[in-house]
Amino acid sequence: MHYKHNFNPTISDEEIFEKIVAEKEDIGYYSLPLQDSSTYKEYAQTVKQKNIVVIGIGGSTLGTYAIYKYLKHSKKLDKKLYFLETTDPIDIQSKLEQVELEDTLFIVISKSGTTVETVSIFKYVHSLVKIDHNNCVVVTENDSKLRKYADANGMKSFEIPKNVGGRFSVFSAVGLLPLAIVGINIDDILKGAKLVHDSFFSQRSFYSRLINKARFLVEYKNSFNVNVVFSYSSRLEGFNKWYIQLWGESLGKVDINSTRQGLTPIGIIGPIDQHSFLQLIIEGKRDKTVTVIKVENFSNDLKIPSVNLEGLEELNYLDDLEFSSLINKQADATIESINALNDIPCDVITIDGMCESAIASLMYEYELLTSLCAKFMYINAYDQPGVESGKKILKEKLIQKK
Repeated sequence: MHYKHNFNPTISDEEIFEKIVAEKEDIGYYSLPLQDSSTYKEYAQTVKQKNIVVIGIGGSTLGTYAIYKYLKHSKKLDKKLYFLETTDPIDIQSKLEQVELEDTLFIVISKSGTTVETVSIFKYVHSLVKIDHNNCVVVTENDSKLRKYADANGMKSFEIPKNVGGRFSVFSAVGLLPLAIVGINIDDILKGAKLVHDSFFSQRSFYSRLINKARFLVEYKNSFNVNVVFSYSSRLEGFNKWYIQLWGESLGKVDINSTRQGLTPIGIIGPIDQHSFLQLIIEGKRDKTVTVIKVENFSNDLKIPSVNLEGLEELNYLDDLEFSSLINKQADATIESINALNDIPCDVITIDGMCESAIASLMYEYELLTSLCAKFMYINAYDQPGVESGKKILKEKLIQKK
């Protein structure tokens, strides 16, 4: 993985690093790359169903979807992975119509075990097919009501540690279990995350890279409050969605001085959004930082053929160019146009290729970046009181309606 940037914060970082090291004792996601994956792999070998349906929402699905979306076209997988994550009735019906329910394993994921969306969808699935220990597994906290349900029905369950928040849980059973079942190499996922973990905590390359970026984002948050991730691959669409939840839910908080803090995440895809959002970046208000994410090796040699189109001969310079080369040149043109203005903070992440370790490294990097920003902002990255208040109001409305 290669990296370059056009900003250079200079303030001392020792105290922040010490706080992160101390936090590692209590916050569980930091150490997930160091775990033994054998339990997930052993269970995966027992699954006979061809369809795997994850029922969950937010942190229970977004990270897994990000990795699956990134890898599924590069791997020969003999199982298909689906996600039921919204109470939109059209989405539920359309997805289930694609699935042979009698040949499906349902993975129900909820950290609390009482997530309204997850339980609602699970109830509906119950009405369509018999659910038992043969076709259902649960991922939740050990003492949740969902775990009690699983135990009462003889279902296999996997633990989400209490000190691992949902949006930081992709490298726990939440992500590793379904990915192992469909045939993705979860050991390589953990290796990619561990590479970043080891580099950061031993204060090598990722240490300076991440702590400098976090400091810049926080110190200039009043000038550049919008953080744009510009991913140059449609396979990173899932990553963008995951990033938006991670960034927004972790950093939109009230700090120790009762001051409202927050950085606004935006995820866009190149080259599609070159024809829309790039105009806002280039000529719009200077309130944005831009991170361009490129893929070095698409593992695909699809080319633009030498086809003569009458009247379009001036574009024959495209002939025989690989599409992977074209999209990276489009990314380079965007980067150059932004840097030429000298007033838009821009950094570039180039990931190695379409492999497990590449996407895992990127995601663990962003988890660390989020924690660092929170420390600089004097906020708690791991709670979500704004979300919880909405959940309470919803529950009251639903109970009153009954």
